[in-house]
Amino acid sequence: MKKKIGVVLSGCGVRDGSEIHEAVLTLLAIDRNGAEAVCMAPDMEFPEVNHLTMEETGAKRNVLVESARIARGSIKNIKDVTAAELDAVIFPGGFGAAKNLCDFAVNGADATIQPDVARLIREMAQARKPIGAICIAPALIAATLGKEYAPTVTIGCDADTAAAITKTGSCHQKCPVTDFVVDLQHKIVSTPAYMLATCISETAQGIEKTVKAVLDLI
Repeated sequence: MKKKIGVVLSGCGVRDGSEIHEAVLTLLAIDRNGAEAVCMAPDMEFPEVNHLTMEETGAKRNVLVESARIARGSIKNIKDVTAAELDAVIFPGGFGAAKNLCDFAVNGADATIQPDVARLIREMAQARKPIGAICIAPALIAATLGKEYAPTVTIGCDADTAAAITKTGSCHQKCPVTDFVVDLQHKIVSTPAYMLATCISETAQGIEKTVKAVLDLI
């Protein structure tokens, strides 16, 4: 039976949702490693960003509806998913991970986590099931688990973000773009991806290694 790997999406587009390259590379790596991706997202609205001008349009979009674009329609509302149904979970990056799944982009270490996202992350941690986090998504994991678990994660080497992660009670470890960091005690794997990457091939290397490491921890 194929291992079921949750992929938590936060919209569709780097500035207001999931980073599309990172999400697709994650899905590809899961499939190539013989596992099954279970895509999910919260049902909530967010401010739309025009990806040509990189400015907010004033319109609203729905995270679940937009994420369905990446998942080709095969997606679940995260409120209906429990850790018992998954063998691991992975969070691609993009601003949506720090603006929609939580508000780390605004409040840093004092971030509030979207309730269904927080529940699933905590369920996975309590069940000692692997968690993967890509790009800025490790900040989401740190904000959710920092006080209780003090996990080790990476977002690469950005000093301000690393400092905010440390303030959550978590530990930040520097990491090059094509590599990853593993917290073996808490089964958390993270990689910088587009926090550092200058091209898609660099992003791919880190994500492919991260997905493999997540699967190896199952």
